[in-house]
Amino acid sequence: MQTVIAFIIIFGSLVFFHELGHFIFAKRAGIMVREFAIGMGPKIFSMMKGETLYTIRLLPIGGYVRMAGDDFESLELQPGYRVALVTDEDNVVKKIILNQNNQYPNVIFLEVERADLNKGLWIEGYDEDDESEYPRIVRYEVARDAIIVENGKETLIAPYDRQFNSKTVGQRSMAIFAGPLFNFILAFFIFLTIGFFQGIPTYEPVITEVSDDGPAKNAGMLAGDLVTSINGNTITTWQELSDTIRENPGNQLDFTVERNGEEVSFPLTPKIIKDEEGNKVGLIGVIYQTPYKKAPLEAFGLAAEQTYEWSTRIFELLGQLVTGQLSIESLSGPVGIYKTTEQIAEGAENPVFVLMHWAAILSINLGIMNLLPLPALDGGRLLFFGVEALRGKPVDRQKEGLVHFVGIVLLMILMVVVTWNDIQRFFF
Repeated sequence: MQTVIAFIIIFGSLVFFHELGHFIFAKRAGIMVREFAIGMGPKIFSMMKGETLYTIRLLPIGGYVRMAGDDFESLELQPGYRVALVTDEDNVVKKIILNQNNQYPNVIFLEVERADLNKGLWIEGYDEDDESEYPRIVRYEVARDAIIVENGKETLIAPYDRQFNSKTVGQRSMAIFAGPLFNFILAFFIFLTIGFFQGIPTYEPVITEVSDDGPAKNAGMLAGDLVTSINGNTITTWQELSDTIRENPGNQLDFTVERNGEEVSFPLTPKIIKDEEGNKVGLIGVIYQTPYKKAPLEAFGLAAEQTYEWSTRIFELLGQLVTGQLSIESLSGPVGIYKTTEQIAEGAENPVFVLMHWAAILSINLGIMNLLPLPALDGGRLLFFGVEALRGKPVDRQKEGLVHFVGIVLLMILMVVVTWNDIQRFFF
């Protein structure tokens, strides 16, 4: 249960902030957002607020922000359609009912001749209550917040200036780029939070624990000793201490440590062991845990540094994947992420901070993957906007849609392959 909760929180946070970026900048550009969804597939929760439907869906494989212009705007009222209109006191249409329904009193039945629900916002047709021999065409203005009712489902119309494609290249690009951007921002704030509450790692060579049967115990080393020098060479980090010990198997070393504010020196000879590759290395029998210090201002620099470092690492791994140094089997999907989350949650001494660190890495990874210039991803859409900016006109919408559709199919195939690899790796 602990793993399930951790996975839901991590996955939900990453997707939520990604989609929140799209949502905020779409709204800033004046684009109507029809749905804000976490997950894919069937709805398990939905709530309508304002003009946006907020949903949580069953499958934890992403999410989306559905902006006006994607589907509903393809609806056209063709000549001959029989609709019912609900108007206000100024005779402006507030509802267009495509399927006649007796629950709407005082409606006007109209046989459509022409309509523009996009830019002009009007509808013309023959009033069915007009019993004259040659009924005249009547015209009604349609409100900007009019509602289309079809099979009991109500949908707001989206005037053209509220649609995605009506905006400038810059506004559309920012609405798309904001998703990955918010993943980097989320990672930064997670690292920052860790720095505030856990502290800043100092990496000082402080001995946490001394084994009962090791050379360090026999030499008189104690837990809490701060190693300051070996053979007269200054030691400032645990890595320097570890490297010096490993490189001197069987060689006597003169240690100087700081103990309770005093300087203590003693000889210590690392035990000879063999590493995984069969090489002789030194071991003294101590345990190290990274010490932390409270330094809130330094936490900002550490958060920026870690965000940059992990971004660089992930780009390097992608480069290895492209060049064939890594195989597709090294990729992980939702199953792999879940199992890794499980191992972290169950194995870490302080799982909260470790899980937060893991979430920050995943957030950076999600941001970078979405920026790849591949069809159906945010990066693929940004690529089309770049081409539009260079050409001075957009790529044909049908051709672009076909490219993205093919991309979605290929991504689904890749997801199936990666998930199958995860299942074989963790369950067989």
